[in-house]
Amino acid sequence: MLTLHDYLPSQNGYKVRLLLSHLERPYRTKLISIFEGEGKTPEFQALNPVGAVPVLELDDGRTLAESNAILFYLAEGTPYLPLGAWKRTQVLRWMFFEEDYVQNGLASLRHWTMTGKLARRTPEVIESRRANSLKTLGILEQRLAQHPFLTDAGYTVADMAMFAYVSRAGEADIALEPYPGVSAWIARVRAQPGFLDQVYPYSIDPHSSGELH
Repeated sequence: MLTLHDYLPSQNGYKVRLLLSHLERPYRTKLISIFEGEGKTPEFQALNPVGAVPVLELDDGRTLAESNAILFYLAEGTPYLPLGAWKRTQVLRWMFFEEDYVQNGLASLRHWTMTGKLARRTPEVIESRRANSLKTLGILEQRLAQHPFLTDAGYTVADMAMFAYVSRAGEADIALEPYPGVSAWIARVRAQPGFLDQVYPYSIDPHSSGELH
């Protein structure tokens, strides 16, 4: 059985949980207390030298880090990853976009907001993340105002990767009302069979207000 090394408030972890829910695939969970330093232990860094979750551990002991790489691996041979070089490349295109723009904008801003860390960030850094987030949502709106999903292959792991943080924009104090195409897409994702509606706030972890070093 698969083992998912996870931290429940992580939306990167949620991405993988979402796909596993769609696939109805059983797995074990091993929780990693990131803000207590468990990601820095030699045992965990042998799985992922970066010290971050999620990490997928296969039955044979092989491990795979990086949430979007895990999605791509698990989706092989399923309806959530199309066949053909062009269609698969379009999936990757949006997953790379998510890593570059969402992770460095909306995801960071949400994390700081929910864990009380905004006061420790400079106004310039906060404004940069906010401007990045608005730019990202504008790009997504251009696509999703005209198309039901991110690629012409329908609902794929690209949508799952993007949904994890974009759907939580309100928790970063960014309203989605100016982006009706994005909002409609969020509703379509939520309507997919096997959708996982369980997310976990940082408040379940009393250590989450600390900084990662």
